This record gives sequence, structure tokens and C-alpha cells, in this order.
Amino acid sequence: MKKHKKLFTFSMITLGIILSFKQLESSKVKISNKEFSKLIIDNTYNYDTNIISQAINYVIDNNDPIKLMSNEYTKYLSNTNEPVVTEETLPLIYLYNSHQTEEYKPSTYAEFSINPTVLMNNYILEDIFNKNGFKTIVEESSIKEILNNNNWNYNYSYKASRILLEETIINHPSLKYFIDIHRDSLPHNKTTITIDNKDYAKVIFLIGLENPNYEENLSFTEKINNKMNELYPGLSKGIYKKGGPGVNGVYNQDFSKYTILIEIGGYENTTNEVLNTAIAFSKCFMEVINE
Repeated sequence: MKKHKKLFTFSMITLGIILSFKQLESSKVKISNKEFSKLIIDNTYNYDTNIISQAINYVIDNNDPIKLMSNEYTKYLSNTNEPVVTEETLPLIYLYNSHQTEEYKPSTYAEFSINPTVLMNNYILEDIFNKNGFKTIVEESSIKEILNNNNWNYNYSYKASRILLEETIINHPSLKYFIDIHRDSLPHNKTTITIDNKDYAKVIFLIGLENPNYEENLSFTEKINNKMNELYPGLSKGIYKKGGPGVNGVYNQDFSKYTILIEIGGYENTTNEVLNTAIAFSKCFMEVINE
């Protein structure tokens, strides 16, 4: 009986996936990284056939992709405390992307409607941090628009994001941690690792040596990197120190001693791999700032 029940459940899941892709292909649904991340975050599937049936109907009725994700996300959040972030809670963490258009591999969940970018990480981390009591702001202003308005080329992206940093700290002086999220340009075999039978997108931290106070940024980044090495051996490729002629060398890390730059995965990493890493990074980051 259990075997038949599992087979039926699997069949329903498969049917839901097929219907989702067919619906997406026919309707050419377009969703943003924020909407796509919300679909990932909102998933509460426990392989209950009734829930799956409702999901299939939801796709058909609402012309929207089915909510699918790594079950680890829901499992992880179920172990956290009840959300303590309220409207009165002062924001502590600021998530932004100096290179907002850096993309990952087209999503296996909504491959007809979205090319996931580094922005996806921001919304996933925002949800986890908020659920754990660390009020977080995600920067949604367009870097490209700032570049165009100032007749700047792509090389001025950090100057553009600096404008947003300065504006945000004026409006939210309680902010303490600033995380600039990027992705690498290396191929999949260089940016992926399997830990306990689960695939992750590797990370690397970057420290600019042209910041006169870079030792403070380095010290904070080392704590996160060390925690990651402890909990997820091999996930981090380490800390890349960059300076000298022809490079930025600062990366806005002079803005605060708690400003870090992290690259999560590369252009060939899948949504699941990136999601697993975002969860892992959030855990390491929260343990460090709690300490």
C-alpha cells in the first residue's frame, strides 16, 4: 500500500511539472526575479496529494508557474523561530548587486519565462534573515538606469551602487551589514561542489586592497569564511584579495567595515544549486553576527 501511495504521489508531482511547463510554454508567462523567488519561498509542499492537486488547479486557473523548490528550504525555515521582524524593527542588513544583470542557468522551474539573476539571492536571503529577526532591505533600484543617466559605462557600476549606498544609509541609519552579491564567470565544473549528496554553487569572497581600512573588512569576511569552512567544507573557494593598477581595489568596502562582496556560483549554476548555497551562506552569516 505504501509503495502504491508513493507511486501515486510521484505521478501527481510529475503531472504538475508537465502541466506547468506546458502552460508556461503556451502562455509565454513572464515573471521577475522577485516574483520567481517568491514562488520558491512560498512553497510548502510536503508531498501531500491534496496540496499537489490544488497546485495543479492553481496553475491552470491563474496562468502562473507551479511553486516548486528544494524541500530543504522549507525544512530549514521550519526549524527557525517565529518571525520577530515588525514594521517597527530597525533594518540591519542591506543586500544589493553592483552587477545586477549577472545571470545563472535558465531555471528548470520556469525555463520559458525567466533567466534568474543574482537578484534571486537577495530575495531568498531577505526572507531567511527576516524570519530570524534580522530586518533586511533589498535594493531594487536599477544600476543600469543610474549608469545611463550619468553617461557612465559598465565599469562605473560600483560608483553607481555607491550612490544607492549613500542614499540608503541616510534613510536607514540603523543599517550595519552591507552585502554586495555577484556571480563568477567560470564554468560549472569550477563553480559547483557536492556536499552530503547535495549540489551547491561555490562561493568566493573578494577584498579590495586599495581601501586603507581593508583589514577590518578582511577580519569580518574571514569570520564568515571560516564558519563556512567549518559547516560546509569546500563550499568556499576562499578570499580573493584584489588591488593594484587596472582594478577597482575598493569595491565600496570603505563604506563600512562590515561591507562584504561575495560571488555565489557561476553562469552555469542551476537555481537549486544557488538556492542551497544561499541557505548555507545565510546560516553562516547569522551565526557570525550572533557571535
